[in-house]
Amino acid sequence: MDKEKEFAALLADVTNLGRQQKGIVSKEQVKEAFDKLSLSDDQLALVYDYLKKHGIGIGTPADPEEFLTEEEHNYLKDYIESLSELPEVTDSEKIGITISAMSGDKSAQNRLIEIYLPTVPDVAKMYAEQGVYIEDLIGEGNLVLTSGVTMLGAIEKPEEAESFLTKMMMDAMEELISDSLDEDARGQKAVKHVQKVADKAAELAKELRRSVTVEELAAETDLTEDEIIEAIRMTGNNIEDIDFNEE
Repeated sequence: MDKEKEFAALLADVTNLGRQQKGIVSKEQVKEAFDKLSLSDDQLALVYDYLKKHGIGIGTPADPEEFLTEEEHNYLKDYIESLSELPEVTDSEKIGITISAMSGDKSAQNRLIEIYLPTVPDVAKMYAEQGVYIEDLIGEGNLVLTSGVTMLGAIEKPEEAESFLTKMMMDAMEELISDSLDEDARGQKAVKHVQKVADKAAELAKELRRSVTVEELAAETDLTEDEIIEAIRMTGNNIEDIDFNEE
């Protein structure tokens, strides 16, 4: 593994560690993780900055709301206020409800959803500023919480429920972010493809002093006819220098 890939893998590991530790890592943990790469102080400072922007505090909890937009701030405030109406439970009551939920009691599972709803925005805030709106992260967390309470038969002790459900929320939000990044990458690739076809068409049209056909462009460039037609369709037949009529 080259150093760039190793650095990226270690950075992902430290970020995940921070999330598992409820949004905090120590400087010692970061230095230990990157020990074999012998990072300079300036490089470590960049790592700390990256972690902060991803909701991970160094030594003390970060303020994950710092990177939210005003719209997201308002949404989060209203959402958290709506949760304040939920009835509170004691630790012993939570244990009892969890035990019943583990045995498949539907009413207990529904009650447990209410109990853990406030956890969802706390987890979502750790994933702010990563390309997905906070409301979408919360929505994903709520969905997985609803299904997660039906899977508590997989744990051995009721005390494990919180970490079990929180891990499910984190995994779901990370997958949502990953899917969003993949979609963005596909979109960027499509834009680059259209731009390449448009640029090549403009060059040939300038040389010929007229619009070009798909066949002419394919013959004079490294593009295939299918690639050119794909780009034309992506733009709704709006590549200026190509003369094309859909049959």
